[in-house]
Amino acid sequence: MRLACAALLLIAGIGLNAATPKADAPKSEAPPVLRKSPEFVIKFVDGNQMLLSSLKGKVVALLMVHTTCPHCQHTSQVFTQLYNEYGSRGFQPVDAAFNTMANMYVSDFVKNFKIGYPVGYSSPEEVMAYLGFNVMERYTVPQIVWIDRKGNIRSQTPAAGDDPTQYQESYWRNMIETLLKEPATAPAHHTTAAKTHHVASN
Repeated sequence: MRLACAALLLIAGIGLNAATPKADAPKSEAPPVLRKSPEFVIKFVDGNQMLLSSLKGKVVALLMVHTTCPHCQHTSQVFTQLYNEYGSRGFQPVDAAFNTMANMYVSDFVKNFKIGYPVGYSSPEEVMAYLGFNVMERYTVPQIVWIDRKGNIRSQTPAAGDDPTQYQESYWRNMIETLLKEPATAPAHHTTAAKTHHVASN
């Protein structure tokens, strides 16, 4: 069996309380740009597909999950609540399940845990290629990637899940609110210069 099974035991050490909000959590500065998000394809049980790039302009939380993982189930429920709160402002979570036969379990996962945003599936190899580590490495689930409106990755959980802060609801809320404040495109600086040139030429 893949080492993902060991990951489920490790994530249990973080526990479901990891998603409990902490009102006194310190606010962090805007996270750095780690890298441009590569393309990623999420398949759906109805035969449709979604390109990650189609969500450009939104603040995206991409969750790589196992449908059988209790912590993933709980995390996706919390992200459903966050989507209800922030979706109208441009926040978009999406799940990509990659456990064995995920395509057969996604529908029940959505129904049983009342997930209110898109949930699809992908292969472990595709997920690992996107995340940047090998499928045989020790890793935890869920893996969460935060992507800003411009398509840049701003935060990513470490493979081994050894930063519990990134699994706290307070961290998620801070990421959403911070990234939603940023513009989708860089401000245009040429307008003033163009006007100045126009005035000078008269």
